[in-house]
Amino acid sequence: MKLTIPANYNPNLSVKETQEAIKFIRDQFQKEFGREMNLTRISAPLFVTKKSGLNDDLSGIERPVSFDIQGLGDERIEVVQSLAKWKRDALKKYDFNMHEGLYANMNAIRRDEQLDNTHSCYVDQWDWEVVIGKQERTKETLIDYVRLIFKIIKHMEHEVWYKYPQAVHHLADDVFFITSQELEDMYPEKNAKEREYLITKEKGCVFIMQIGWPLNKSNHPHDLRAPDYDDWNLNGDLMFYLPSLDMALELSSMGIRVDEHSIVEQCKAYRCEGRLARPYHQKVQNKELPYTIGGGIGQSRLCMLLLNRAHVGEVQASLWPEEMVEECAKHKIFLL
Repeated sequence: MKLTIPANYNPNLSVKETQEAIKFIRDQFQKEFGREMNLTRISAPLFVTKKSGLNDDLSGIERPVSFDIQGLGDERIEVVQSLAKWKRDALKKYDFNMHEGLYANMNAIRRDEQLDNTHSCYVDQWDWEVVIGKQERTKETLIDYVRLIFKIIKHMEHEVWYKYPQAVHHLADDVFFITSQELEDMYPEKNAKEREYLITKEKGCVFIMQIGWPLNKSNHPHDLRAPDYDDWNLNGDLMFYLPSLDMALELSSMGIRVDEHSIVEQCKAYRCEGRLARPYHQKVQNKELPYTIGGGIGQSRLCMLLLNRAHVGEVQASLWPEEMVEECAKHKIFLL
């Protein structure tokens, strides 16, 4: 168990008021998010078949929750770990046009998550995906979408301030862009998490780009990324400084998706060429799916950020070690 207890912590809202604030933030954000991003809300699956290749393999070491279903024979079913691949397939299936997109409430179980102040075995996020043109697979397109998402989050800060002025956390006024290699060059003696903390505390909000390829000095990626959905040259993480924990909080991971070339290059680099034979991967290689950009925005983490909470369990109902629940309660951190 890893737990950080901030000194003199005060949540400023009761548990009931917190529940009301959670609903307000989620309801308001997804309305504005859908409108500003030209997204249609759709229903999304809780599970997919293993053989489809649609599940997110994350960094490749997490074990999906799997089971069988009566009537489907020996078919192995997996609870989704994210909807990264499923969304792109859905855009094709549902006939979305250029610059139209979708978003869905994604709920996942990540059984191998290390439980701490910001990580839960239950993941809830808004997964989104937009159709773009081949010529739009550029750094400039990525930055434009990051800035739009940042603007929506900033507007939510003002909305929460009007309703809960005693509890809102005021965010940075702009987002700072940097590549993972530039960040390593800036802090060559620090590890990836230390680099994230230093730059995010200085800037308030940072988008760290190009995550996946090994860096020059460490010869390791800034962070692990699955090789078959984001293009590692056109992706990144959106980080905010969270004062309650004095840390960099990752709120969103997003990117322009792999095309017919980068999916092969990255799978070879990851030494998982066997994936290329799966149905989804074949569609990408055969150019049967649209070119897209997409990502996920943590719902509980957004609430945690805007309300400056010290534990994600304050804004979502999950399971925690009993000793964590008891220790948190001693310091006014009430886990739902």
